[in-house]
Amino acid sequence: MTHSPELPRALLETGINGMAKVRAPGGDGRPVILIRSSLWKAGTEQTPWHDVFDMDNGHVRYFGDHKATSTVEPGRANGNTALLDAFTGHQGHTSEERAGAVPLLLFRAASRSGKVKGHVEFCGLGAIERAEQLVQWSGSEHTTFTNYVYDIALIDLTQEDDKDSWEWIDARRNKSVSNMASLELAPQAWRELVKHGNSALLRLRRRVARAKVTKVPEQRPAPDSTEAKDLEPIYKYFDGRKHEFEAVASAVASHVLRGAGNSYVEEWLTPRSGDGGADFVGRLDIGSGLAGTSLVVLGQAKCVKLDNLVTAEQIARVVARLRRGWIDVFDTTGAYSVPAQTEMVEDQYPIVLINGMDLARELRSMAGDNHGGDLEACIEHILTVRETAVTNRRPEEILLE
Repeated sequence: MTHSPELPRALLETGINGMAKVRAPGGDGRPVILIRSSLWKAGTEQTPWHDVFDMDNGHVRYFGDHKATSTVEPGRANGNTALLDAFTGHQGHTSEERAGAVPLLLFRAASRSGKVKGHVEFCGLGAIERAEQLVQWSGSEHTTFTNYVYDIALIDLTQEDDKDSWEWIDARRNKSVSNMASLELAPQAWRELVKHGNSALLRLRRRVARAKVTKVPEQRPAPDSTEAKDLEPIYKYFDGRKHEFEAVASAVASHVLRGAGNSYVEEWLTPRSGDGGADFVGRLDIGSGLAGTSLVVLGQAKCVKLDNLVTAEQIARVVARLRRGWIDVFDTTGAYSVPAQTEMVEDQYPIVLINGMDLARELRSMAGDNHGGDLEACIEHILTVRETAVTNRRPEEILLE
């Protein structure tokens, strides 16, 4: 994967592997620094420090290579020298300075077939945010020593399918290729970092939550699709009588939860005022007997214009009402903003989100099962024949039934 024809091979023998500098147009530059962490060695005499790899939040805290037995100053240890030099580049004031910044490729030891030695996994592309000196305990020698620790931001590689092309590093090793020219082969987020600087790290940092977030256009039904043709009349049906939409939202929530093979009991709707922030209440039963438990389900129903978005603030208000052992189902004819979804995923909120496209799809399925595909007949059945009781009871009472 790291083979460069006619060039010395990339090394990963030590913790900090700074590739030899290259004299290229614009000055000398180091093509890359390969960082390896053997987490299984943490706390040993050989490796007294504890590196932290928080992959989900794009953060690595990595300790330098100065040790209690070192005879040079902390900043003059080979690895620290390379990383401190890289840090200067990462903090460059202009895009030209940052174009020459050394990329960090991070790896960590991986267990394979029960063996912890000999295998590594690629953890990402990084840039140093902070470097600081600290005093460390040296382990069995019962002494202390000074070292550097680095806070490294992992850069988002979503556009590259979480991979980094070695062609970019090859270009940086080519004496005839300038830093700006090699930048064309760099990952998109790295190019953005070079262009805008550290102020852009907040949006360029790797976040696993992003993989679980659906962009707003993807939540909208395609024009002329069945969902698009259904969603418009659904909204118009309840325009001016939004409270009745709560019964439909409750029925859809029941269809979604039961469709996943769960045992769900649809209970009651709340009055128009004094509902405590919930529009409907249900109970999700998991297991049975001693091997079972029940969860309170609070439901939210928002019949809004089809181009409206549920915001992060609205999600936060819902979460504030949840107690331990409660979950929420949020139905809307609109869609959910990216910040709302991101906050929900990162903070692990127990919420089921049903957007307008999914709502139309579920109702169409219900209509096909029991009403010959007649969507309006399905809605009328929910509002009349299947009418759910309206009561002002406390949600926790459902657990007593």
